[in-house]
Amino acid sequence: MDEVTVVVAHSERATLRVGDVFLKVDADQARIDVEVEAMSLAPVPTPEILWRKPPVLAIAALPGTTLGRLGGPSTGASAAWAAAGAAIRKLHDAPLPPRPGRAGRSIVALAAELDDECELLVTNGLLPADLVTHNRQVAEAALRPWTAAFTHGDLQIAHVFVDGDEVTGIIDWSEAGQGDALYDLATFTLGHEEHLDDVLAGYGTDIDIDIDINVIHAWWSLRSLLAVRWLIEHGFDPFAPGCEVDVLRSRM
Repeated sequence: MDEVTVVVAHSERATLRVGDVFLKVDADQARIDVEVEAMSLAPVPTPEILWRKPPVLAIAALPGTTLGRLGGPSTGASAAWAAAGAAIRKLHDAPLPPRPGRAGRSIVALAAELDDECELLVTNGLLPADLVTHNRQVAEAALRPWTAAFTHGDLQIAHVFVDGDEVTGIIDWSEAGQGDALYDLATFTLGHEEHLDDVLAGYGTDIDIDIDINVIHAWWSLRSLLAVRWLIEHGFDPFAPGCEVDVLRSRM
């Protein structure tokens, strides 16, 4: 009998693995609707949907392995990271999906959320004021007009599977939609800055080194500032080596 492995679990959703099947349990069916729709539209490899019976979505396991995880060592040669960059570019160049995604929040809404979160981080004593203030300043560069792209919205390296230098699939599309392409690139390289050049080499040559790299750095700060309190409240540790708090410290 196959063993049941808890991949991730918190109060909002859970993912279990049973043999070669992943079971995603999510009470928010709108989120699952977005995921199913995005996988059907994305021009990159995605998991096969085996069945759906709310609140459960069953998908097949992907071949290959991930390039690592936040807070852990990265794996794969430069060619694998470049292949991931090329796959991300193919996604961003695809026809737009019908609705905004996580990477498509308005500048005004995002700035307000960021200001509120920064105040809570300091008031609750979670992070030093100077660390929050400096990263809030760094994050400002991400709050600018952008051209909408087909974005994944939660493109952590643990969501991209490769076999050698071939991308075999991308998982977890519940945050997908129209959004800022640089948000995806920043999410994918968060905590693994050493592979940013490899990813951009695969992504293409129209990245503005002076502007776009600065925006990617800003998204590292912004995403980390918004994540710290949520992670703590849901049983995760953003203070672990290489994770969000270390990312914020690296910007100082």
